[in-house]
Amino acid sequence: MRLPILQRQLDLAAGLNTAGFVSGYRGSPLGGLDQALFRAKKFLDQNHVVFQPGVNEDLAATAIWGSQQVNLFPRAKYDGVFGMWYGKGPGVDRCGDVFRHANACGTAKHGGVIVCGSVDDHAAKSSTLPHQTDHIFKAVMMPVLYPASVQEYLDLGVHGYAMSRYSGCWVAFKCVTDVVESSASVYVDPDRVKVALPTDITLPADGLNIRWPDPFLVQEERLLHHKLYAALAYCRARNVNGIVVDMPEPELGIIISGKAYMEVRQ
Repeated sequence: MRLPILQRQLDLAAGLNTAGFVSGYRGSPLGGLDQALFRAKKFLDQNHVVFQPGVNEDLAATAIWGSQQVNLFPRAKYDGVFGMWYGKGPGVDRCGDVFRHANACGTAKHGGVIVCGSVDDHAAKSSTLPHQTDHIFKAVMMPVLYPASVQEYLDLGVHGYAMSRYSGCWVAFKCVTDVVESSASVYVDPDRVKVALPTDITLPADGLNIRWPDPFLVQEERLLHHKLYAALAYCRARNVNGIVVDMPEPELGIIISGKAYMEVRQ
């Protein structure tokens, strides 16, 4: 809930007049998010963030897709709209059609989309089957970020929107129960996370963002040959996949992400 407000603050500081749009499925294990968004309506309104639950996961995702098309039309009220979708694991499965098409179409230059697959439920605690979402996101060629803590939902969220705008990709969050159903003290300072664009990659002259008209095969070529590599370049530029513990002459390397990272450190 805090992330869209933080993104609006960052955009204002950068001279951009943006808005936020949040939609998802109320049957999601992230049911507490609905309640928090409803309770915080006056704060969302102050920061030009709209929350509209979807009738189902597909319609919510389609509405988020529409938010990236605002600036394809004249007289838009905002420089861009950043979106956030959330839904349970089986909801990610059923949204494959929307995710595949929307990710191929791309995001707005000053928009961006974060997709919260919530919650990866390996024990079937709040769903009918155990499930995970990252293999579905991989199948639709959507970059995945895996927050390991409450703090990283904000930190990686800022990076996620920046990466989404730069690469034109929808960016997924892999969410697990142990993190999202916990509490912590976090830093919400807008200056905490610094966004820096890559300097080691050359983008096409017409960029990587959504446009119209945009033939399907051209979309695919742009996604496979440019957008995914742009997302990787952003990760390198901001050290998103960083070395946490290093030694002068290491003999053993452990590569880990998300919740398992916290357990390995422990």
